[in-house]
Amino acid sequence: MLLRYERKYLVPYRLLDGLRKRILPFVTPDEYALRNNCDLPQYTVRSIYLDTANLDFHQEKTEGVELRKKFRIRTYNQYHPEGDTVLEIKRKIENRIQKHRAFTRFKYIEPLMQSADIMKYIRQQPRDIEDAQRFFFHVKKRNLNPSALIVYEREAYFGRMDKGVRITFDKNIRSSLSPAFSDIYNNRGLKQVFPSHFILEVKYYSDQMPLWAKSMVQEFHMRNDALSKYTLGYDVNTHHHIFTY
Repeated sequence: MLLRYERKYLVPYRLLDGLRKRILPFVTPDEYALRNNCDLPQYTVRSIYLDTANLDFHQEKTEGVELRKKFRIRTYNQYHPEGDTVLEIKRKIENRIQKHRAFTRFKYIEPLMQSADIMKYIRQQPRDIEDAQRFFFHVKKRNLNPSALIVYEREAYFGRMDKGVRITFDKNIRSSLSPAFSDIYNNRGLKQVFPSHFILEVKYYSDQMPLWAKSMVQEFHMRNDALSKYTLGYDVNTHHHIFTY
């Protein structure tokens, strides 16, 4: 499985229109996002992050551990019992990312998490089965439970010349703590992480960021930062960190 580079930038909303115009000649909208009958290629991402009782994964990020994992359950947009839902392990290996993903339906999440019955509830594809086995191995071994719900709107584009390049604007990031699995579609009681900023991500597989993306970063004076939506979303609810952007 290929490892992907991922660069993140915290950007004020006042630069959003200028960035859209800047990337337009080099990208095409994400076709999945265009299905939402919206003027923008945008969809809502909803993730429940799992952690240990001691918040080991949160601590690894805070302490800057280079080899670390995140475990999450992710779905999209608004409630639908048949909605695609993903069990995902996101591995950080120095400055590159690898993901293991297994697909199911939202209506199966609670019985799946209770029973770990992969053959009954997971999509029957070899990679899905293998990645679900990985996921539940860690869930059971480390007694992982829901820690935080993170919700945001993602505006997404692919590179015109290289479809392996992906640009996303993650906006209106908000969170709550200790959700039930059924809370993943909840829109109430979520706390804003960055009232005046969004996270721009540049993702690519080659050793070098595309020149047009590198030029964009330089032109808008953006600084690459190790931003974790899970850690930020958790901390803003516990007052471990107050964001004043």
